[in-house]
Amino acid sequence: MAHGLASINWQAPWLTHCRALGQPLAQQVVAGASVREALNSACAAPVRFVAQSALPEDMAYEQFIFDKGLVPTRDNLHDFFNGLCWLHFPHTKRRLNVLQAAQMASAGIQPVRGPVRDALTLFDENAALLRAPDALWAALIARDWQRLFIDLRPLWREAQLVLFGHALLEKLVSPRKAVTAHVYLAQNAPESMADWDAWLAQDLNASSLASKPFAPLPVLGVPHWWAGNQTPDFYADPQVFRPPRKPALDVA
Repeated sequence: MAHGLASINWQAPWLTHCRALGQPLAQQVVAGASVREALNSACAAPVRFVAQSALPEDMAYEQFIFDKGLVPTRDNLHDFFNGLCWLHFPHTKRRLNVLQAAQMASAGIQPVRGPVRDALTLFDENAALLRAPDALWAALIARDWQRLFIDLRPLWREAQLVLFGHALLEKLVSPRKAVTAHVYLAQNAPESMADWDAWLAQDLNASSLASKPFAPLPVLGVPHWWAGNQTPDFYADPQVFRPPRKPALDVA
């Protein structure tokens, strides 16, 4: 079984950065290889991919990766995209794992994740990286969807947006208007995306992540990423393109 990998549309614009490597690996799985076998054949990650059964029941997933350099991997879309992210962003994935391990070492494994571990997981699963003109970033932060997607639409030609989170990529195998990324500011990233991994690994730290430095972005609203967003009416959906939160009233 291909475990859903046959349904990936590799021509989707959000897969541009990982198409050259990901498509042939997905074809291996469709042809009968396990996800871990396909990923290991690329030989480009600082880890190896192993069966989920290799993870001891009494050990945290992140701790196992940190201790062993092995990533438990199931035969599904979620873990395929996780492995693909390890191949494209090996330094960043390693950095996230080191930060996770440091949090567990200092605070132990709690029933509820602390703010840093929560942010690390959010980044790993659902982050996108945006390098764009300042006006676009300001409109995104303000959730001024009219300005972001309509008034400033031509500026998107100057933007670079890369989807990092593997759960985010999994969701987009079956695109829905409500799929929303947590965008991380990449204004200081190098112009060449080939250098983004090293930059991002250096940029991430526990204190900044604890503040949840993300902005919500409904991915299918990105110009030229979805045919339906060519008309302004696409954005007139407050359930997806939500207005900014009103500040709480001070009743003191």
